[in-house]
Amino acid sequence: MLRAAAAIVGRDLKLAARGGGGGGLGLLFFLMIVTLVPFAIGPDLALLARIGPAILWLAAVLATLIGLDRLFQADEEDGSLDQMRLAGTPLELIVVAKVVAHWLTTGLPLALAAPLFGLLLALTPEAMAAVTVTLLVGTPALTCVGAVGAGLTAGIRRGGLLLAIIVVPLMVPTLIFGVSATNAALGGPVPFLTPFLVLVALSLLALVAGSVGAAAALRGL
Repeated sequence: MLRAAAAIVGRDLKLAARGGGGGGLGLLFFLMIVTLVPFAIGPDLALLARIGPAILWLAAVLATLIGLDRLFQADEEDGSLDQMRLAGTPLELIVVAKVVAHWLTTGLPLALAAPLFGLLLALTPEAMAAVTVTLLVGTPALTCVGAVGAGLTAGIRRGGLLLAIIVVPLMVPTLIFGVSATNAALGGPVPFLTPFLVLVALSLLALVAGSVGAAAALRGL
């Protein structure tokens, strides 16, 4: 089963690289948000530095939505999902494998690019490091939550807007604790470990609940 899961991850990574992938689009969307916000707020570097972590986290949430609608839809349309089921691999494991591939092409690049984009928001090196660490821990939760919406909308053509309406409210706790952990690392009133461990717990909970929920949604297609 682990070999089958690894094969699915490799397949999705190859397909993402061959088709341009959602990672590049996600990074471009991430950059657009980070670039536009300073124009809207003005040249107040102190204000940008103060709200910069929240901007980066919000941009990461929105950029994660890129490509989520095709997470299962393409496999459902061409029959690949049915072949995976016939192979005897548990549907929950298939979901986890596809979530891992999506995170590697979308969530991981966003987290690694955060320090570079943080320069546009006048963030300190400490703030850039805190944002990077929290995004590395928190973006898996965003992807797992998004997988549930992707499973629910897999049979709907152009279901991207519906998917966003479903999953964005469920991503709010991850956003709150991600920003809280970053602010705590910069000298906030709350110890860093408190919101950071909650963020870790949210990612683990989302991995379990997201794989079960997405698998249940796919069984109903």
